[in-house]
Amino acid sequence: MVTSYKNWKSFSCFFSAEYCQRYLKMCYQKRNIDNPEQKSYENGYAFLYYLEHGQIYYDQAENSPLILKPILLFYGLVHLIKACILTIDPSYPETTAVLAHGVSTRKRKKQNYLFFHDEVKFQKNGLFPFMSEKMFHMKQLEGEKIIMEELLQLIPELDDLFFIMEGKRTFAKLSEHNNELVIPEFVLDNFHMTESRFKEFLSSKFKNSVEFSNEELSFKRNKDVLSGMSPLFYNLEEDLFTIPLNKGNFINFPELLVHYLLLYNLSMIARYETEWWSELTKMMPNRDYPFIQSFIEITMKKGPFLIYQFLMD
Repeated sequence: MVTSYKNWKSFSCFFSAEYCQRYLKMCYQKRNIDNPEQKSYENGYAFLYYLEHGQIYYDQAENSPLILKPILLFYGLVHLIKACILTIDPSYPETTAVLAHGVSTRKRKKQNYLFFHDEVKFQKNGLFPFMSEKMFHMKQLEGEKIIMEELLQLIPELDDLFFIMEGKRTFAKLSEHNNELVIPEFVLDNFHMTESRFKEFLSSKFKNSVEFSNEELSFKRNKDVLSGMSPLFYNLEEDLFTIPLNKGNFINFPELLVHYLLLYNLSMIARYETEWWSELTKMMPNRDYPFIQSFIEITMKKGPFLIYQFLMD
């Protein structure tokens, strides 16, 4: 379905300062930012280096043991996100307040700690709230918390693992006919909605509302479907669109933020919870290990994909 993305090869055009300056100028002009020519010239190399450093972190993660991967992938994703922000805000970073992580987690883990039950808390300042607002126009999330299980259930490529391990599906797969996406009817039961109510609900979650066909739960695919604020999630491994089967508070949560939060917490654990992290990777005592290990493999490819989609949007 999304055939244009070819791993890191797709970023090749950005490894030219001349092209980066031209690209940024176009971004700034679209947003009616003053002096787009000068600002794109000033930011061209910073943008290029954010992407280059991000790729280097991902390359190193690919060749590193699992115990190091979350740290390398988190900082790789942070660099890629900073490149995205630079396409929107030419003066980034204006203050040191935006350089913090923007989320926090318990520093010392309790006895019998389970990653599934751990949580992160959203802070007022830092990269997380800054990117949420700048990239996805999300309202202030300060003080809210989200647990790791909820985040893992928002990764479509983990659906099969949830089914094998827990006997439940976290996503429904959409089929495609004549450039229309078709939602399976059983989704209505999960959402406890009539067909008309569901159509109204789903349409309201898109940036621009979608028009459903009269006959069935199908609608024309448009560019909003792959945008960061779409209620649909793209499964990169299976090359198809999916919809979460839990209509909780985070159904419209951009997947890029999900990857950021999971990698943030895993990188903190890898750095500061050495005993628990070592035991997990060596002993594999419970369901935490297969989900963490699978997520790490998924985010290695999915993180750059989500960034590329944002840059090309």
